[in-house]
This record gives sequence, structure tokens and C-alpha cells, in this order.
Amino acid sequence: MKLMIFLTFFISSLFSLNLKQPVLQFNASGFVVDVVFKNDKIYVATDASCVDIFDFKTKKLIEKIELPKIKDFIGDEVDSKVYSVDVIDDKVLILSQDKQGFRRVHIYQNLKTDLLLDSSKSLTIAKAKFLDSNTILLALLSNELISYDIKNRRQNWIIQVAGAKFSDFALNEQKSEVVVADESGNLKIHNTKDGKHLKTLSGENLDNVFQVDYKKGVIATAGQDRRMVIYVPKFNSSYHIKSDFLIYSVGLSPSGKIVGYGCDEHNNVLLLNTISKSEIAKFGGNNVTLTKIVFISEDEFLVSSDSKIINLYSVK
Repeated sequence: MKLMIFLTFFISSLFSLNLKQPVLQFNASGFVVDVVFKNDKIYVATDASCVDIFDFKTKKLIEKIELPKIKDFIGDEVDSKVYSVDVIDDKVLILSQDKQGFRRVHIYQNLKTDLLLDSSKSLTIAKAKFLDSNTILLALLSNELISYDIKNRRQNWIIQVAGAKFSDFALNEQKSEVVVADESGNLKIHNTKDGKHLKTLSGENLDNVFQVDYKKGVIATAGQDRRMVIYVPKFNSSYHIKSDFLIYSVGLSPSGKIVGYGCDEHNNVLLLNTISKSEIAKFGGNNVTLTKIVFISEDEFLVSSDSKIINLYSVK
């Protein structure tokens, strides 16, 4: 028995030695839900009614956007979970929890927070991102997409993507296309100008896709079926890599040549070359379920989890 315990500890130690550890950690105000890197700043959506903004160069917290708390079903005042954050020019888009299970949307600019949508609209928005400085894309849990005009406060268009429950979406660099993932496992690509369906990608994920990313024509998914999938629609090519555990998070480098994904039950992140499929390295130091993998460059990336910690890693 003692020999078995020793061997288990020894093998575990050898395994951990092969893991690259974080070079630095950022501490957020609450558990991290979403992370965006823009103009040398890290925008962190938390479950503590706020968005933290870190300066990447100095590695310091430079601003905190605080949102009003909300009342729960029994009338108690509680924190509002921030589901997603986005940035364009000097505007910050914030999607957060509102009363009765609905969502609200704020625009933060010039140190002022403007309420754009609230619970009175009865919208269960799962994700919100900028298309341009006056247009946002909203995804509902019902798998509907809405293009919304900020200035005129009205819908440009609304479409039903599919009957399956929405999971995630990702925009290309030009914000002209959006790829939508849902519980069916199929991906749908739509034009953001008018919502027109362009293409469906299928055959690789067999179940719910938790996350999707889209960089330089390469699409990556994190699947409940324990598959990390790479699609390259331009060449009608695709493949999947199997894992021994549910894959909760995935992220592509700016070039689309590197993919990182949560590869095991220990919340480690594996980097692969998307072209050769060769392993680059494995990274540890995340103690709970991953929520986001965001590349700063080809050489650095961030990993957040259901905690206040955001780990920074060096690829080399």
C-alpha cells in the first residue's frame, strides 16, 4: 500500500514537472467570467458587479467600472454577474445580470455608465459584442441574434439561428462574420450586415460546444464531447483532437497557427500547432474550471477560471 502511494506521488510529481507554470498572476475583484485584451489593457468581467481594467505593461489595476447591484427573487441586494465585456474606441460594452433573470446592457464612456437595455425588455442575452462604434451584436439563450443600433436604440435585424440552445459566438477580425455555437454541435456562420446564413460546419462535434474562437480564417471549438475541433472553412477542411475530459475553453493565437485548450480534469492547457497538430507545451497552475483563454500575442496568453486569478503564460 505504501509502495502504491509512493508511486502515485512520484508519477504525479514527474507529470507536474513537465507543466509550464504562470509567469505572473492578475487578481480580479470577483470570479472571472470574461476577458478581453485591447490596446495593451485587459478588461475583466467578474461576478462582483464590476469590470476590472489592468494595464498590461505595468501589470497593475488602473480602473474599476462598478455597476449597481440588483435585488434577487426574495428582495435581497446582491452582486450583478457580468457575463461579457467588449471594447471599441473609448467605449466599453457591459452585459450583466438584471432582476427576474433578465439581462441589462451598459455602455461606459468618459467615466459615465449609460444604461442601454434593462429587464423591462425581457431579454435573456447570453453575450454582447461590438460590431462597430454604433452597433452591437446580441445573442439570446434562445439562439436568436440581434443587431442593435445604439444611437437610435432599435433593432437593425433579428434572426433565429437554430432551435438548439445558444452556447457562444465569435466574430472574425473584420466583424463581418459571426460563427455561432450551440448544443447541437454544429456551427453556423452568418453575415453580420443583415444576418444572412452563409455556411454550416458539422460532423466534428457531436454534442454541445462550450466555446468557439475565430482567427485568420481558422475556427476552434471546445466541446462537451471531449473534442477540440479545428475548422478552416476556406479549404473545407477540419479535424478533431480527443481529450479524456470535457473541454470547457479554447483560444486561438492572433495568427490562428496556435490553439490552446483545457485538456484534462486538472484544468491544464495544451497548446497545439493548428497546421501540423504537433504539441507545443502544456501549462498548469489553474485550480478550477477554465473560463477563458486569450492570447496577447503568439508568445503570451492569459487563462482565467472560476476564481479571481488570471494566469499569464509565456509560450517559449
